[in-house]
Amino acid sequence: MIKLQNLTKAFNGHTVFSGIDMTIEQGEIVVVIGPSGTGKSTLLRSVNFLERADSGTVSIGDITIDAEHASADDILALRRQTGFVFQNYALFAHLTALENIAEGLITVRGWRKNQAHAKAREILTQIGLADKAAHYPAALSGGQQQRVGIGRAMALQPELLLFDEPTSALDPEWVTEVLQLMKSLAAQQQTMLVVTHEMQFAREVADKVIFMADGGIVEQGTPDQLFNNPQDPRLKRFLRQVGIERKDQEDLAHRS
Repeated sequence: MIKLQNLTKAFNGHTVFSGIDMTIEQGEIVVVIGPSGTGKSTLLRSVNFLERADSGTVSIGDITIDAEHASADDILALRRQTGFVFQNYALFAHLTALENIAEGLITVRGWRKNQAHAKAREILTQIGLADKAAHYPAALSGGQQQRVGIGRAMALQPELLLFDEPTSALDPEWVTEVLQLMKSLAAQQQTMLVVTHEMQFAREVADKVIFMADGGIVEQGTPDQLFNNPQDPRLKRFLRQVGIERKDQEDLAHRS
């Protein structure tokens, strides 16, 4: 189980989010949606301390740390339970696809190089890129680079996978292949926390959707509840702005 309790974060006196409480069960897919600038990505980065929240606690499995007082060792222990997928891929340009996936196993897990490379080859096969093992990021499409990024996170077998707008930097033709990989992970009961603007993905894959606005969680529930029966005016307005109007809601319901 993953639990966030009363997380608060401010930059230069401006509150980004406050009083965030969230529980994610093992194998659950939680998708966070909301307007740009409402703190979604900062919240995601605060879960594994890429950003340090000002207060509150983060629990992953049997590890619980206080944001205000966490030591470097505490943070490292927590990060070993997570894998992070960045919107801009964040691959090492001087490493091949295989080496990018193996790197965390070597530096974080302490695996031997041959052992890490064998595991990386397994991951490349799983994500459909077995023939790209020796390719450097510059020789890969955006979708392929993001799949390698996901593979790198998968290799560590984390308790929680964190996705920060994983398709936002992709050309439209590459979005589907990344979403299909994420759907396959969902089918394997991988626990995931996803920030995305892909409403159809949220509708099809999420166990729970959380709508954030004005620095807090405004509404949450099943995809059916949020997309087909929104309650808060801010959520209704957001859905209209992203094109999820009543007809779209009926189409989504029909396809589910």
